[in-house]
Amino acid sequence: MVVVNAVDLLKKEIPVEEESVCIHDGVITALVLVDIINGFCTLGAGNLAPREPNDKMLEMIEEAVKLSKVFCEKKWPVLAFLDTHQPGKLEHPYPSHCLAGSHESDLVPALQWLEKESNVTIRRKDCYDGYIGSIEEDGSNVFVDWVKNNNIQTLLVAGVCTDICVLDFVCSTLSARNRGFLPPLKDVVVYSRGCATFDFSESAARETKDALTHPQEIMQHMGLYMAKGRGAKIAKDVSFGALK
Repeated sequence: MVVVNAVDLLKKEIPVEEESVCIHDGVITALVLVDIINGFCTLGAGNLAPREPNDKMLEMIEEAVKLSKVFCEKKWPVLAFLDTHQPGKLEHPYPSHCLAGSHESDLVPALQWLEKESNVTIRRKDCYDGYIGSIEEDGSNVFVDWVKNNNIQTLLVAGVCTDICVLDFVCSTLSARNRGFLPPLKDVVVYSRGCATFDFSESAARETKDALTHPQEIMQHMGLYMAKGRGAKIAKDVSFGALK
């Protein structure tokens, strides 16, 4: 009897084509970091934080730090979204998480230095989608203005969760680009190793109110597949070089 691994079957039936991406100095490129905060990434930091050491989450943080250092050295634009919710305003179907004023909604320790960098914009959001979460009461959009004011042509996206907040942001951004709302933006690149999602087993989900089963490897693949299907480039590695 042949036993087929569900993840292997998924990757065979709906493969995700990844590519090597070189960021050229002549193309204005910006880095978007999505929710790399304690409440999602730091061991035991909250209801949606890892409950045990997670290699994929650690790799994502490591890659995000590497990219952040390069962008800050070059003084290229960086935008960091921080999931931040007001008490009593739940985000169904997830349990309470990343409340305003708590350490859950702060950048992970390895990235807290970004708050002091002049090229970095910090945006707290109270919803999955950073694009929607950037809308101000007067109707303006902090993210849209950031893209236009910096003449951004390419966005490089990293963070969590690949299939939730990263995906929602990427989909909205690509739709806005397609409608001509984000000139001169051309490409949105999702860096697979710079993204991660959480892992909730069926038993863990049963023990947590409002939580859903969430197999990490399957949902990571699905997030990348859906982003690719909406028009994003999926990068397996990222390098930097002069435009020839």
